[in-house]
Amino acid sequence: MLVRMAGYRPLPATWGLRAWWGSHHTSGAEILMRARRAPSNKAKGPTTQGSAFQRAFSGHNNFRNERRPTELDKKILLWTGRFKKKEDIPPLLSIQVITSAQNQLRIRICYIMMALTLLGCVAMVISGKQAAKREDTLLKINTEKKAKWRVEKQLELESAAGKTE
Repeated sequence: MLVRMAGYRPLPATWGLRAWWGSHHTSGAEILMRARRAPSNKAKGPTTQGSAFQRAFSGHNNFRNERRPTELDKKILLWTGRFKKKEDIPPLLSIQVITSAQNQLRIRICYIMMALTLLGCVAMVISGKQAAKREDTLLKINTEKKAKWRVEKQLELESAAGKTE
């Protein structure tokens, strides 16, 4: 049994999964404009219609797109070059400025990691070539290590046998 809620209107047939999936990307203002009120018995005069819209969209206070930068945000803004000094940073910044600075820092860190990875690869290639010149192979190193362990184990057994006698 399908229960209809008051004020419920079905979606148009052209709206499919994409409309539902993209609904979480809408801003607060778009959500309020799309919202539909349930019909009421109150008389709607010219003052009641406009006042609800004015309250919902009175401006800056309801849909604030700014926030106070934290200390880490301030450091990121300085590192990315958005501001020269810490004193130049205003008390409220738009979220777009903060996220773009964070993205710039993230990209710089990725570039540094890529450079370090390349340096590490070059260092491994150079050390491998030097080891090949010295004829140091993993097989040779492992056989020497196991021979050393056998000698140590043999000495331990001999010393243990000498103490019991």
